[in-house]
Amino acid sequence: MATATEPRRPTAPHGQQRDFRAGRERPVGGFELWGWLFMRISGIVLLVLAIGHTLIMTVVDDGVGRVDFGFVATRWASPFWRTWDWMLLVLALIHGINGLRVITLDYVRRPGVRLTINMVFYVLGFTLFVLGSVVVFTFDASKWPGYAG
Repeated sequence: MATATEPRRPTAPHGQQRDFRAGRERPVGGFELWGWLFMRISGIVLLVLAIGHTLIMTVVDDGVGRVDFGFVATRWASPFWRTWDWMLLVLALIHGINGLRVITLDYVRRPGVRLTINMVFYVLGFTLFVLGSVVVFTFDASKWPGYAG
């Protein structure tokens, strides 16, 4: 029982006290386990992709001053760089939306509100995924006026 000086902790299943300072428990199975694993693996992959992207765009050669339309057009002429940028986009979106879903599960108690908030995140994420994918896969520099490529 909580005393006047000790804050009352919410009860976990089976009458056990849950200590929120310890963080979330690792899920034991199902969708939550796969989501948990995805967040760890995608975080590592995103770290490699983002650091590589940052080094290439800002450190190598003349730095960020060389990044313009022609640079992007030349870079995206290679399927490797299109795939790299698309993977960065997709993993960042899914990682971020899943993170927002977990935060919503932790802090929004009413199921209807939680569902509504998560659906807004899913629709926004899907819309950004479609728009980003269209740009990455349909970009053709030769169709832009003034491009001397």
